[in-house]
Amino acid sequence: MSSTVRTAIVTGAARGIGAAVAKRLASDGMQVAVLDLDADNCADTVAAIEAAGGKALAVGANVADEASVAAAVEKVVAELGEPTVLINNAGITRDNLLFKMTVEDWDAVMAVHLRGAFLMARATQKYMVDNKYGRIVNLSSTSAQGNRGQVNYSAAKAGMQGFTKTLSIELGKFGVTANAIAPGFIATEMTAATAERVGASFEDYKKVAASQIPVARVGEPEDIAHTASFLASEGAGFVSGQVIYVAGGPKD
Repeated sequence: MSSTVRTAIVTGAARGIGAAVAKRLASDGMQVAVLDLDADNCADTVAAIEAAGGKALAVGANVADEASVAAAVEKVVAELGEPTVLINNAGITRDNLLFKMTVEDWDAVMAVHLRGAFLMARATQKYMVDNKYGRIVNLSSTSAQGNRGQVNYSAAKAGMQGFTKTLSIELGKFGVTANAIAPGFIATEMTAATAERVGASFEDYKKVAASQIPVARVGEPEDIAHTASFLASEGAGFVSGQVIYVAGGPKD
């Protein structure tokens, strides 16, 4: 195993799954760029990493904007080093039934998830290729298999899987792997907001979800961070183009 200190970028890392992944990669010995729409919102994640003895950098960027992504990656290169690990976690929801969904709600979700992952991967791949080493982990979801009220989110998360498989084919010969994690129910601010939207208390919402999960509990951000840690590791070099469902049970 190499003693090289890797630089990772985690998008949407101010809170939730992204924050947990950023902290875990830092504990694995990586320098981590904590990227979110507003750099100020990354302060807690950065502080937690630094308090544990790690090195982190808060970066503000809109992943759906080409110029913003370019500037963010340049900042990471200048202040941390060339990024060879990318976690495309940034995401939003704009849930509604098809007949109520606006074009704006469709476009916003597609822009953050798919355009964002594309722009981030395109901007960082040259560093991975130059280093003959790279790890790209894209966040999909069990919603990729279909979920009522999420035609935009489901389409975006299914798209992340096709995007991942194609990246693995194109970049494999350069020592770069690409994999996707598809979380099931994870207790985050996003799922809490969903509970509120449907008029349920978050505790009741989690209990109902847990009753339908074979391991009889809902997931935590750390569950995703463990999987991301493996896929981003040097030891995972022969795992590529895979979609791993982290959902407490089997998914087709």
